[in-house]
Amino acid sequence: MCLIALAWNAHPRWRLLLLGNRDEMHARPAVPLARWDDAPGILAGRDLEAGGTWMGVDDSGRAGVVTNVRDPAAAPDGASRGHLVADYLRGTAGASGHTRVLERRAGEYRPFNLLLFDAATAVYLGNHSEPRRQEISRGVHGLSNADFNAPWPKTRALTARLDAWIAAGGDTDFAPLFDALADDSRWPDAVLPDTGVGVELERQLSAAFIRGERYGTRASTLVAVDHDGKGCIIERRFGADGVALGETELVWR
Repeated sequence: MCLIALAWNAHPRWRLLLLGNRDEMHARPAVPLARWDDAPGILAGRDLEAGGTWMGVDDSGRAGVVTNVRDPAAAPDGASRGHLVADYLRGTAGASGHTRVLERRAGEYRPFNLLLFDAATAVYLGNHSEPRRQEISRGVHGLSNADFNAPWPKTRALTARLDAWIAAGGDTDFAPLFDALADDSRWPDAVLPDTGVGVELERQLSAAFIRGERYGTRASTLVAVDHDGKGCIIERRFGADGVALGETELVWR
Protein backbone atom coordinates (compact mmCIF):
# COMPACT_ATOMS: atom_id res chain seq x y z
CA MET A 1 0.00 0.00 0.00
CA CYS A 2 1.53 3.25 -1.07
CA LEU A 3 -1.03 6.01 -0.61
CA ILE A 4 -3.46 6.47 2.27
CA ALA A 5 -5.87 9.09 3.57
CA LEU A 6 -7.85 8.69 6.76
CA ALA A 7 -10.41 10.55 8.80
CA TRP A 8 -10.36 9.72 12.50
CA ASN A 9 -13.39 10.86 14.51
CA ALA A 10 -13.94 13.60 11.95
CA HIS A 11 -17.26 12.42 10.46
CA PRO A 12 -20.69 12.34 12.16
CA ARG A 13 -21.39 8.76 11.09
CA TRP A 14 -17.97 7.14 10.61
CA ARG A 15 -15.42 7.08 13.40
CA LEU A 16 -12.90 5.83 10.83
CA LEU A 17 -12.70 6.40 7.10
CA LEU A 18 -9.63 4.76 5.59
CA LEU A 19 -8.87 4.78 1.88
CA GLY A 20 -5.78 3.82 -0.02
CA ASN A 21 -4.06 2.41 -3.07
CA ARG A 22 -1.83 -0.62 -2.98
CA ASP A 23 1.00 -0.32 -5.51
CA GLU A 24 2.91 -3.51 -6.26
CA MET A 25 4.45 -5.65 -8.99
CA HIS A 26 1.62 -7.15 -11.03
CA ALA A 27 3.31 -10.54 -11.01
CA ARG A 28 3.21 -10.81 -7.20
CA PRO A 29 0.39 -13.27 -6.39
CA ALA A 30 -2.51 -12.20 -4.19
CA VAL A 31 -6.12 -13.12 -3.52
CA PRO A 32 -9.00 -10.62 -3.46
CA LEU A 33 -10.71 -9.19 -0.40
CA ALA A 34 -12.51 -11.97 1.51
CA ARG A 35 -13.02 -13.46 4.93
CA TRP A 36 -9.97 -15.57 5.66
CA ASP A 37 -10.58 -19.31 5.86
CA ASP A 38 -8.09 -19.72 8.70
CA ALA A 39 -9.28 -16.59 10.54
CA PRO A 40 -12.91 -15.85 9.59
CA GLY A 41 -13.02 -12.70 11.70
CA ILE A 42 -10.53 -11.02 9.35
CA LEU A 43 -11.74 -9.24 6.20
CA ALA A 44 -8.81 -8.46 3.92
CA GLY A 45 -7.00 -9.23 0.74
CA ARG A 46 -4.03 -11.54 1.04
CA ASP A 47 -0.50 -11.59 -0.31
CA LEU A 48 0.30 -15.15 -1.37
CA GLU A 49 4.06 -14.63 -1.47
CA ALA A 50 4.50 -13.86 2.25
CA GLY A 51 1.02 -14.58 3.62
CA GLY A 52 0.18 -11.20 5.10
CA THR A 53 -2.04 -8.31 4.05
CA TRP A 54 -1.64 -4.65 3.23
CA MET A 55 -4.98 -3.47 4.64
CA GLY A 56 -7.84 -5.09 6.53
CA VAL A 57 -10.39 -5.06 9.32
CA ASP A 58 -11.97 -7.49 11.75
CA ASP A 59 -15.53 -8.01 12.93
CA SER A 60 -15.08 -5.67 15.89
CA GLY A 61 -14.02 -2.76 13.65
CA ARG A 62 -10.30 -2.93 14.43
CA ALA A 63 -8.35 -2.00 11.32
CA GLY A 64 -4.81 -1.74 10.03
CA VAL A 65 -2.83 -0.66 6.98
CA VAL A 66 0.87 -0.68 6.14
CA THR A 67 3.13 0.98 3.56
CA ASN A 68 6.76 0.53 2.75
CA VAL A 69 9.30 3.38 2.89
CA ARG A 70 10.86 4.57 -0.36
CA ASP A 71 14.59 4.48 0.31
CA PRO A 72 16.82 2.67 -2.19
CA ALA A 73 19.65 2.68 0.38
CA ALA A 74 17.64 0.74 2.98
CA ALA A 75 18.65 -2.87 3.63
CA PRO A 76 16.26 -5.26 1.83
CA ASP A 77 16.32 -7.93 4.54
CA GLY A 78 13.89 -8.28 7.42
CA ALA A 79 10.48 -9.78 8.13
CA SER A 80 7.61 -9.15 5.72
CA ARG A 81 5.64 -5.97 6.43
CA GLY A 82 2.34 -7.67 5.60
CA HIS A 83 2.50 -9.65 8.84
CA LEU A 84 2.26 -6.40 10.81
CA VAL A 85 -1.41 -5.94 9.89
CA ALA A 86 -2.29 -9.65 9.89
CA ASP A 87 -0.78 -10.25 13.34
CA TYR A 88 -2.72 -7.33 14.81
CA LEU A 89 -6.02 -8.49 13.34
CA ARG A 90 -5.43 -12.07 14.51
CA GLY A 91 -4.99 -10.88 18.09
CA THR A 92 -7.22 -9.11 20.60
CA ALA A 93 -4.96 -6.31 21.84
CA GLY A 94 -5.85 -2.68 21.27
CA ALA A 95 -3.88 -0.46 18.93
CA SER A 96 -2.01 1.32 21.72
CA GLY A 97 -0.89 -1.78 23.59
CA HIS A 98 -0.03 -3.69 20.43
CA THR A 99 2.18 -0.92 19.05
CA ARG A 100 3.97 -0.41 22.38
CA VAL A 101 5.06 -4.05 22.30
CA LEU A 102 5.83 -3.98 18.59
CA GLU A 103 7.93 -0.83 18.92
CA ARG A 104 10.58 -2.80 20.84
CA ARG A 105 11.14 -5.16 17.90
CA ALA A 106 10.23 -2.90 15.00
CA GLY A 107 13.75 -3.18 13.64
CA GLU A 108 13.14 -6.84 12.75
CA TYR A 109 10.98 -5.73 9.80
CA ARG A 110 11.71 -4.14 6.46
CA PRO A 111 11.19 -0.34 6.56
CA PHE A 112 7.50 0.33 7.20
CA ASN A 113 4.77 2.78 8.16
CA LEU A 114 1.94 1.16 10.12
CA LEU A 115 -1.45 2.56 11.10
CA LEU A 116 -3.62 0.62 13.58
CA PHE A 117 -7.10 1.46 14.83
CA ASP A 118 -9.50 0.19 17.50
CA ALA A 119 -12.67 1.57 19.08
CA ALA A 120 -10.88 4.30 21.01
CA THR A 121 -7.41 4.83 19.57
CA ALA A 122 -5.53 5.37 16.33
CA VAL A 123 -1.76 4.87 16.33
CA TYR A 124 1.11 5.36 13.89
CA LEU A 125 4.30 3.30 14.15
CA GLY A 126 7.27 3.57 11.79
CA ASN A 127 10.74 2.04 11.91
CA HIS A 128 12.80 4.08 9.43
CA SER A 129 15.42 4.91 10.40
CA GLU A 130 14.49 4.27 14.02
CA PRO A 131 11.18 3.34 15.70
CA ARG A 132 8.73 6.24 16.00
CA ARG A 133 5.31 5.89 17.57
CA GLN A 134 2.54 8.46 17.98
CA GLU A 135 -1.16 8.49 18.72
CA ILE A 136 -3.17 10.05 15.90
CA SER A 137 -5.27 13.10 16.67
CA ARG A 138 -8.82 13.65 15.54
CA GLY A 139 -9.00 14.87 11.95
CA VAL A 140 -7.91 14.03 8.41
CA HIS A 141 -4.40 12.69 7.82
CA GLY A 142 -2.31 11.24 5.00
CA LEU A 143 0.50 8.77 4.48
CA SER A 144 2.51 7.50 1.54
CA ASN A 145 6.03 6.09 1.43
CA ALA A 146 7.51 8.72 3.72
CA ASP A 147 6.79 9.86 7.28
CA PHE A 148 3.25 10.21 8.61
CA ASN A 149 1.66 13.40 7.23
CA ALA A 150 4.72 14.11 5.05
CA PRO A 151 3.66 16.79 2.49
CA TRP A 152 4.04 14.80 -0.73
CA PRO A 153 1.77 16.30 -3.42
CA LYS A 154 -0.36 13.20 -4.02
CA THR A 155 -0.82 12.71 -0.27
CA ARG A 156 -1.93 16.28 0.28
CA ALA A 157 -4.28 16.09 -2.71
CA LEU A 158 -5.96 12.91 -1.46
CA THR A 159 -6.42 14.21 2.07
CA ALA A 160 -7.87 17.45 0.67
CA ARG A 161 -10.44 15.51 -1.36
CA LEU A 162 -11.40 13.42 1.65
CA ASP A 163 -11.74 16.57 3.75
CA ALA A 164 -13.91 18.17 1.04
CA TRP A 165 -16.12 15.06 0.80
CA ILE A 166 -16.77 15.19 4.54
CA ALA A 167 -17.44 18.93 4.46
CA ALA A 168 -19.95 18.43 1.63
CA GLY A 169 -21.94 15.97 3.73
CA GLY A 170 -20.62 12.74 2.19
CA ASP A 171 -22.11 9.67 3.86
CA THR A 172 -22.48 6.41 1.92
CA ASP A 173 -21.80 7.64 -1.60
CA PHE A 174 -18.13 6.70 -1.76
CA ALA A 175 -17.81 7.26 -5.52
CA PRO A 176 -16.00 10.62 -5.13
CA LEU A 177 -13.43 8.97 -2.87
CA PHE A 178 -12.77 6.21 -5.39
CA ASP A 179 -12.50 8.90 -8.06
CA ALA A 180 -9.78 10.53 -5.97
CA LEU A 181 -7.93 7.21 -5.69
CA ALA A 182 -8.22 6.76 -9.48
CA ASP A 183 -6.52 10.08 -10.30
CA ASP A 184 -3.59 9.20 -12.59
CA SER A 185 -2.37 12.76 -13.22
CA ARG A 186 1.29 13.39 -12.48
CA TRP A 187 2.77 16.34 -10.59
CA PRO A 188 5.30 18.89 -11.93
CA ASP A 189 8.97 18.16 -11.31
CA ALA A 190 9.31 21.24 -9.11
CA VAL A 191 7.12 19.76 -6.36
CA LEU A 192 8.28 16.15 -6.49
CA PRO A 193 10.13 14.65 -3.53
CA ASP A 194 13.70 13.46 -4.03
CA THR A 195 13.86 9.95 -2.61
CA GLY A 196 16.91 8.79 -4.52
CA VAL A 197 15.17 6.86 -7.30
CA GLY A 198 15.71 9.38 -10.12
CA VAL A 199 13.37 11.94 -11.63
CA GLU A 200 11.78 9.62 -14.22
CA LEU A 201 10.60 7.21 -11.53
CA GLU A 202 9.60 10.06 -9.22
CA ARG A 203 7.32 11.31 -12.02
CA GLN A 204 5.72 7.89 -12.48
CA LEU A 205 5.18 7.44 -8.76
CA SER A 206 3.79 10.95 -8.25
CA ALA A 207 0.29 9.93 -9.38
CA ALA A 208 -2.27 8.64 -6.92
CA PHE A 209 -3.13 5.84 -9.37
CA ILE A 210 -0.10 4.34 -11.08
CA ARG A 211 -0.49 2.69 -14.47
CA GLY A 212 2.27 0.35 -15.59
CA GLU A 213 2.85 -2.90 -17.41
CA ARG A 214 4.86 -4.54 -14.65
CA TYR A 215 4.25 -2.29 -11.63
CA GLY A 216 1.26 -0.19 -10.66
CA THR A 217 -1.83 0.21 -8.53
CA ARG A 218 -3.17 -3.26 -7.79
CA ALA A 219 -6.07 -2.33 -5.50
CA SER A 220 -8.04 0.67 -4.28
CA THR A 221 -9.62 -0.02 -0.90
CA LEU A 222 -12.01 1.87 1.36
CA VAL A 223 -12.90 1.07 4.98
CA ALA A 224 -15.75 2.79 6.82
CA VAL A 225 -16.33 1.99 10.51
CA ASP A 226 -19.18 3.63 12.40
CA HIS A 227 -19.22 4.61 16.07
CA ASP A 228 -20.69 1.23 17.04
CA GLY A 229 -17.88 -0.67 15.30
CA LYS A 230 -20.01 -1.73 12.32
CA GLY A 231 -19.11 -0.97 8.75
CA CYS A 232 -17.93 -2.03 5.33
CA ILE A 233 -14.78 -2.61 3.32
CA ILE A 234 -14.71 -2.21 -0.46
CA GLU A 235 -11.90 -3.27 -2.77
CA ARG A 236 -11.45 -2.49 -6.46
CA ARG A 237 -8.74 -4.51 -8.21
CA PHE A 238 -6.59 -3.71 -11.24
CA GLY A 239 -4.17 -5.46 -13.55
CA ALA A 240 -1.39 -4.26 -15.83
CA ASP A 241 -1.87 -0.74 -17.20
CA GLY A 242 -4.77 -0.15 -14.81
CA VAL A 243 -7.23 -2.63 -16.35
CA ALA A 244 -10.15 -3.19 -13.96
CA LEU A 245 -10.38 -6.76 -12.67
CA GLY A 246 -13.30 -6.66 -10.26
CA GLU A 247 -14.78 -5.27 -7.07
CA THR A 248 -15.70 -6.81 -3.71
CA GLU A 249 -17.70 -5.30 -0.85
CA LEU A 250 -18.03 -6.92 2.58
CA VAL A 251 -20.04 -5.68 5.55
CA TRP A 252 -20.11 -6.65 9.20
CA ARG A 253 -22.80 -5.89 11.76
